[in-house]
Amino acid sequence: MTQSPKIALVTGGSRGLGKNMTQCLARHGNDVIVTYLSREKEALAVVAEIKNLGRKAEALPLDVGNIAGLENFVQTFKRCLDNQWGAERFDILVNNAGIGATIPFETATEEDFDRFMNIHFKGVYFLTQKTLPLLRDNGRIVNVSSGTTRFCIPGYSIYASMKGAIETFTRYMAKDLGPRGITVNVLAPGAVETDFNNAAVRSNPDLNAFIASQTALGRVGQVDDIGEIVAFLASEEAHWITGQRIEASGGMFL
Repeated sequence: MTQSPKIALVTGGSRGLGKNMTQCLARHGNDVIVTYLSREKEALAVVAEIKNLGRKAEALPLDVGNIAGLENFVQTFKRCLDNQWGAERFDILVNNAGIGATIPFETATEEDFDRFMNIHFKGVYFLTQKTLPLLRDNGRIVNVSSGTTRFCIPGYSIYASMKGAIETFTRYMAKDLGPRGITVNVLAPGAVETDFNNAAVRSNPDLNAFIASQTALGRVGQVDDIGEIVAFLASEEAHWITGQRIEASGGMFL
C-alpha cells in the first residue's frame, strides 16, 4: 500500500531560506503549502516550481505578526486542506517567517520591540497553538531561530531575544506534545547568503569575507545548507530527535 504524501505548512516560503525549505521538502516527497506576506508573485512561482517536481502545492497570504488575523488564516488553511487535498489534517509545520533589521540597543523603540515580538515570538506561539488541532499525531514542528542566540552581533538584541524565546518555547512544546508523538526542534542558522536584512551578507564583500574567516568550514552559508536540514527534521528518520537546538552555521565563532 502506497503511503500518501505528507503535507507541510511553511510560513514565509516565498523567498530566501523559506523558499529553499519548501523546495527541499518537495524533493523529499512532501506536498507544501507556503505562506507569504506581500510577495504573491514570488510565492506563486515557488508553487509552480514545486508542482514541476511532481508535488502538490498552494500559496496562502499570512501576516504572522497580526495576531488578531490568525484565526481567519486557520480557517482559510482548513479550507485549503479540504479543497486541494481532501484532508482534515497536515503533517509538518515549519515556523520560518520573519524579518531582520540592525537596531542598536541604545536607539531601539518600543515599536521596534513589539513588531519583532509579534512576528518572531507571539505570532509563532499562537499560530502553532491554533493549528495544533489540525496537526496529525506523530507530526513534525520545526522552528527557525538564529545563531545569534549563541554569539552576539551588535544591533541584534531584539531579534536574538525573540529567537531565544523561541528556543525555550521549543523545549516546552516538545515536552507537551511528546505524548502525541509530535517532535519539535529548533534550527538556528548562522550567516547565509540571502536577501535577509537587506542582503547584508550577500552584498557586502568585506562582511562576507570576514564571516567566512570565522567559520570552521571557511565559507558563508548557502540556502541549501539549511533547507536540507529542515527536510531531515521533518522526516521519519528524525523520529527520535526532539526538543533540540540544532545550529547550522558551519562552525561560526567557535
